[in-house]
Amino acid sequence: MARRSDFLNHLAEVSLFSALSKKELGLVARRAEDVRVEPGAILCSEGSAGQEFFVIVDGKAKVSRRGRKVAEIGPGAAFGELALLDRAPRNATVTAETPMELLVLGQREFAGLIDEVPGFARKLLAGMARRLRESDAKSVQ
Repeated sequence: MARRSDFLNHLAEVSLFSALSKKELGLVARRAEDVRVEPGAILCSEGSAGQEFFVIVDGKAKVSRRGRKVAEIGPGAAFGELALLDRAPRNATVTAETPMELLVLGQREFAGLIDEVPGFARKLLAGMARRLRESDAKSVQ
């Protein structure tokens, strides 16, 4: 099982959480669940409503769209953060290729943080702005 400091390090790399302090990252980590899955487990399905966000602590997963593999992701990768903000359909399927350890944060737990921690939402917006800028820069290239 990963240590708490490992979780904080992984969370700090997520663009959505990039503006949070270590203390605030600790609050996120405490509300998240440490989950282990076996190869073949479907972590999220394209087209289904999202309810949670994932950070890969250990292992590898395949990302597919319309049944076609588009990427492979591993430790430190995060996906599903938009599901924390709304329940729009997932834009990809993510399937475990190896045994995996994940940090999983549900929409309900995330909403509680926004309601309980002053300034949390403002910092999340800063992180989202950073992510949008990065995405925009990639689309121009």
